[in-house]
Amino acid sequence: METTHMLVCLVAAGLGSAIAAILAIVPALHVYNVAGAMLLALSASPGSVSSEIVSFFFLGMVTGYALCNVIPSVFLSTPDESTLFVVLPGQKYLMQRRGYEAVLLTGIGGLGGIGTLAALSPFAPAVAPGLYRLLSPHLPWILWTVIAYVLLSEWPKGAGRGSDRWKRWWHGWKGLFAGLTTFVLSGLLGLVLFYRSPLSPRVAFQNLLPAFLGLFAIPCILQNLLSRLEFPSQHIPHSLDITPLGLVQGILSGVLGGLFAAFFPVVTGGVGGLIAGHATSQRDDRLFLIAQGASKATYYIGGFLLFFVPGLHLTRGGMALMTSTIWSAHTPQVYYLAVTAVMLSAIFSFFLLFPLTHLTIGLLASVHYRWISLSTLGLLLLIVAAMTGGSGLLICLVATGIGLIPVLWGSRRMNSLGILLLPIGLNMIGIGSAVARWLQLI
Repeated sequence: METTHMLVCLVAAGLGSAIAAILAIVPALHVYNVAGAMLLALSASPGSVSSEIVSFFFLGMVTGYALCNVIPSVFLSTPDESTLFVVLPGQKYLMQRRGYEAVLLTGIGGLGGIGTLAALSPFAPAVAPGLYRLLSPHLPWILWTVIAYVLLSEWPKGAGRGSDRWKRWWHGWKGLFAGLTTFVLSGLLGLVLFYRSPLSPRVAFQNLLPAFLGLFAIPCILQNLLSRLEFPSQHIPHSLDITPLGLVQGILSGVLGGLFAAFFPVVTGGVGGLIAGHATSQRDDRLFLIAQGASKATYYIGGFLLFFVPGLHLTRGGMALMTSTIWSAHTPQVYYLAVTAVMLSAIFSFFLLFPLTHLTIGLLASVHYRWISLSTLGLLLLIVAAMTGGSGLLICLVATGIGLIPVLWGSRRMNSLGILLLPIGLNMIGIGSAVARWLQLI
């Protein structure tokens, strides 16, 4: 590969990271949706741009998005499937006038996670292919173990209060019932979308967009509107109250969860980060935010980098799947160029995090939080209508009803990931089609 071409690829990655970092502050606008629309536009004029340059541009986009999508999660409560765990501690920091600190802690975790990925990159070509061959036969039971852990983590959290024993029983068990209900209903919605989607084939690449917005983003917006939340003025700290040991512990815990999520199908960065946090007994909010930042960055970027690993070319995540339709990496040189592009894009995106956070805080200080929430809700519905039409709005409405269950009944929003976990888990053990036939979906 010529030096000039390598520089063009690095510039493309940097440009992609800048664009994605800016777009990341738009509530619920996912980088995969933007990339899908770009691929659709590029298909109208094939050969106009090198597929390799487009792939590095996408690599930069994933990096910028992974670091900066924490901003709307903290300030506007519009999470995706990888940042939904940041919402609760992030909102607590927000109401304590420490939203800026929450963003920086998560961003530092993400940058640390990417740095750890770069440090591990020389070992990936030797280790990853063999590890994948070793684990591939065991993926079904590993996935079902994760599903069991997700459900069991909703185990009754107490006997409740009051003199009536039935009220105490209900107080202790309602979270578990709500979690199981959310998982089953979202799983059934996933089966419908997998086997008989009401969307037209023309927008099949956006099949899950309305469902994800309904499950994760819109319930948070509605919660903000109903709670009449007032946006507090934010304190801009000159330092962060975290020890070097705590920083390392948070990053390593998050990287562990992110690598697990990146390597195994369907498992997202939020789930991986939760499992790793429990495994390392994390109880500090600061460590939790750092770990979640490292986990989601490792999940998004590590999953895409697996596509570049020589001898593996594993497609994990939506960006890798889309890129695989136009280009494929073959040489170690391209792999190490991709690692370099990620590191440069990560540093660039991290420094963009500061002005973008200040911009968001300034906007929220000058515009009432209710109007921001209403505008965000309108934008989400507009995105769904523009990309998927009336059928997408119907899916979004159903998904919102399911997504409101954990909000109203106090269970984990992670259970909404049943939309992916249940259909793919059933397919992995070979009974997905049988269940779909029983439900008269095929």
